Amino acid sequence: MKFIGIDLGWKSQPSGLCCLEWIDEQLQLLDLDRKEAIADILTWIDQIVQPDEPAIIAVDAPTLIPNATGSRLPDKLSHKYFGKYHAGCYPANQNLPFADRTINFGLELESRGFAHAPTIEPQKLSRYQIEVFPHPAIVNLFNLERILKYKKGRLCERRLELIKLQNYLLDILPSFSPPLRLCGLFLLEIPTTGAALKATEDKLDSLICAYVAAYWWYWGEERNLVLGDRTTGYIIIPQRI
Repeated sequence: MKFIGIDLGWKSQPSGLCCLEWIDEQLQLLDLDRKEAIADILTWIDQIVQPDEPAIIAVDAPTLIPNATGSRLPDKLSHKYFGKYHAGCYPANQNLPFADRTINFGLELESRGFAHAPTIEPQKLSRYQIEVFPHPAIVNLFNLERILKYKKGRLCERRLELIKLQNYLLDILPSFSPPLRLCGLFLLEIPTTGAALKATEDKLDSLICAYVAAYWWYWGEERNLVLGDRTTGYIIIPQRI
């Protein structure tokens, strides 16, 4: 079983891409990449997941947007439950500039057999897609009091927050079920310039997305929250341990 994480650029920005695989009762990192064009992202998926191979793709973007205006139910629930951690998500509706891009990406995944999975039978092999959101996932997985603020602020402060995130990934995820053991070769040099820092941020976000995909597949609703459903849009978030 493979677990794909996609930190999708909502406009024309590059997207972070990660692939984990379940091998010998643990998750192993197969690939960590970044691509700009949607066509290149889909080609990457087609190359890394063979036709009919079981996999779950976790996308950090609203791929289901039923509402023409305002906010989706999962957007509102994210603020209700995670606003105190500064982890509420950006509102999505069909009239916003990114909507066509993110909705069409979900449709491209559906055309490849990746069905939306706001409910799941744990550890059943199939092809799924889900929407995820790294900020509340990081808060819950690592029992934090607020988000790691690596997206906004002074460059030096963002860099320190990304270093914290990488250390959590290396030190804590090996003890979880399912375990993700990242070897020392994984260590990314956390850059000191803005563009390079953004590239590293995208890759680490995609790794979080891929891990949430694995956590959802492994545990289902026993240890995950589902904000919304197939008709309203939904976001899968690990529960606090």
